[in-house]
Amino acid sequence: MTVAEQMEIIKRGSVEILVEKELLEKLEKSAANGVPLVIKAGFDPTAPDLHLGHTVLIQKLRQFQQLGHQVNFLIGDFTGMIGDPTGKSETRKALTREDVLRNAETYKEQVFKILDPEKTKVVFNSQWLLPLTASELIGLASKYTVARMLEREDFSNRFANQLPISIHEFLYPLIQGYDSVALKADVELGGTDQKFNLLVGRELQREWGQPPQSVITMPLLEGLDGVNKMSKSLGNYIGINEPAEQIFGKIMSISDDLMLRYYELLSDLSLERFAALKSDLKERRLHPMEAKKQLGREMVTRFHGTAAAEGAQEAFVRRFRDNQAPDEMPEVAVTMEGEKILLSRLLAQAGLVSSNGEGRRSIQGNGVKIDGEKVSDESLELAAGAYVIQVGKRRFARITVS
Repeated sequence: MTVAEQMEIIKRGSVEILVEKELLEKLEKSAANGVPLVIKAGFDPTAPDLHLGHTVLIQKLRQFQQLGHQVNFLIGDFTGMIGDPTGKSETRKALTREDVLRNAETYKEQVFKILDPEKTKVVFNSQWLLPLTASELIGLASKYTVARMLEREDFSNRFANQLPISIHEFLYPLIQGYDSVALKADVELGGTDQKFNLLVGRELQREWGQPPQSVITMPLLEGLDGVNKMSKSLGNYIGINEPAEQIFGKIMSISDDLMLRYYELLSDLSLERFAALKSDLKERRLHPMEAKKQLGREMVTRFHGTAAAEGAQEAFVRRFRDNQAPDEMPEVAVTMEGEKILLSRLLAQAGLVSSNGEGRRSIQGNGVKIDGEKVSDESLELAAGAYVIQVGKRRFARITVS
């Protein structure tokens, strides 16, 4: 594949390449000498499960693998205990090493549903960060000024609003940048919110006499609502470990515009086939629902296999046609504090919504069914018993209240 063809694939879905000319030169040198580039992306294991938003970077790593380059999947077991301050309005609660290591193990299991394990080097930044002496850490801190750190929007906002900024938070970008020094990275990938940290890596590599890494920023994937960043706390996410039917159903629920964005950032569809799909949709040769089915099958196949994808589509079509509840659904037991429980609270406790407030809004919007019957009374209370509850088109649970 020519360098120009590689660049076309690398640019797919990316927001910014810093500096594009440098990356072209690196690709040309790699092609000439047959030495693959060292590609780095870091993930702090702050939660046990990944969702599709996390996989935007992983998908780009996969593309670099397919182009023949060396991928370093960096697990920030050291930085995870600090907590990335990016975009935060307050100091994050530190995780214990036990939490970080437990989450790191689940990351290793999940990423190989996308990456080729034989072409992936999994590295932990504790390997080179734990041995640093106090003198070496002070030396690292001397490479950057407080004024430069305060150029970061999140830090400057907190400083202007007289909100605390802990000293260890200033260390985070430096330590992430030092990871690039340790790995001698040629390219680092990150979300648009990580741009400051990624550029710190370039500067530190210069300090250590290394060629500065090229930086590629990727967009933050919108969640199911098509507005907010995909997030478990907002309930607008698709978890890669969720059941096949749930993943497929959530894909089918997204808007047509969001579907194309998911195709661009998550799909293995070639650039040519993606362009043809967009053309077919525009000229109405392909119905959006059929395009979503294709995307749903691809995502479910990636995480659960072909048979599960076919079964998930069949279940969706049957449920869509017959308005039936799925044969299999989560079974949840909820214990009441009194004789009855408010429906909105029950929905939250059962995990069908992220909060009592979302539960109330779902009820008000006629989006909740109990045993197949719609309910609209947000003050409804349920007594002990067993109920099949549906929220929206895709969330079901068999709930036992006692």
